[in-house]
Amino acid sequence: MSDAVRLLHISDPHLFADPQGELRGVRTLESLQHVLEHAMAHRRGAEAVLCTGDIVNDQPDGYPHFARLLGGLGLPVYCIPGNHDDAAQLRAALPGAPFQVGGHVDIGRWRLILLDSCIPGATRGHVAATELQRLRETLAGSDRHVMVCLHHHPVGMASHWLDPLGLDNAEELLGLLDAHRQVRVIGFGHVHQCFETRRQGVRMIGTPSTCVQFLPLAERFAVDRRPPAYRRWTLHADGTVDTEVVWVDGAAGQSVSRSAAGAAAASGAAATQGA
Repeated sequence: MSDAVRLLHISDPHLFADPQGELRGVRTLESLQHVLEHAMAHRRGAEAVLCTGDIVNDQPDGYPHFARLLGGLGLPVYCIPGNHDDAAQLRAALPGAPFQVGGHVDIGRWRLILLDSCIPGATRGHVAATELQRLRETLAGSDRHVMVCLHHHPVGMASHWLDPLGLDNAEELLGLLDAHRQVRVIGFGHVHQCFETRRQGVRMIGTPSTCVQFLPLAERFAVDRRPPAYRRWTLHADGTVDTEVVWVDGAAGQSVSRSAAGAAAASGAAATQGA
């Protein structure tokens, strides 16, 4: 059994059926490919990839692009749906190894629990009663350290437009997790920015997108200047965690300037297109 578990974490690729498809001026497939190339060139012993949702941007015909790129890495790929995904079509597109959609996986001294927090047709999130029950059973079935992964943020981001698009039953989820001291970290996507806080000793960590980032602490929607990114995790056997975000500047697929991206703004309704 290895001393530590090392993961590469990507989130919110927002792929389109058209390989040239763009989200707010970024060709998302090219950007994902560039991020993956960087991540694999600097993998540092990573033994799996985690993807926390919004694999496509409402176009299930984008899933084959994801399957091709990630399926060729030679690593297990653990996925959960985001609000822009169709969960059934995601599972159909990634039916077996190296992919796993949902469920849980045990690696070393750790258990990764992959939660579905999506409401069909809605941007905000909700962990359904069936998922909460599965979570209870999965937590009770192991004494390993636990990392819980979901798409929607279960904690406020101090962002007026983004906070209502998080998990609407966050207190129910967090109350359940409070009863299980082996939970060490909660990782999520959806927010397109780097974020970390602690709650009752549990680290709560958001991971940026492989394409476009959102401006932190924003009253209204705005696109950040920061480049595409991925996260590295090292989950130690004693339950401690090391993590870092790697920003991939000069990523392929970017057709707008950083200054223009940083100044971009839209109404709350338009903002949900990429959230």
